[in-house]
Amino acid sequence: MKALPTLGKFIYSIPMMIFGLFHFMGAKGMTGMIPSYIPGGVFWVYLTGVALIAAGLGILIGKKGRLAAQLLGLMLVLFALMIHLPGATSGDQAATAMFLKDIALGGGAWVLSGQLRS
Repeated sequence: MKALPTLGKFIYSIPMMIFGLFHFMGAKGMTGMIPSYIPGGVFWVYLTGVALIAAGLGILIGKKGRLAAQLLGLMLVLFALMIHLPGATSGDQAATAMFLKDIALGGGAWVLSGQLRS
């Protein structure tokens, strides 16, 4: 049972880093997800990819892990609200699932931030 927090840190942070890599591998396809009222297009996809990798790495190695988890949680909740909520409120089941996923992952990041030392 004592190993569960360490295992949880790996299980949470490694997928975040992989999601970050996906942002680089599929940047053109993800650009369409950015709301039209936000200028910059693909720049935000790449920046988000960097942020996901940095947050996952920070959590994993324990360098600014608490801050990384707090900022990751904020980013994920903002994604949920800005990207997925409009589709969810219009009845899109996939958007609703993505909204709930990002809310849960954001909340999980904030819970994790309370467990990290740095």
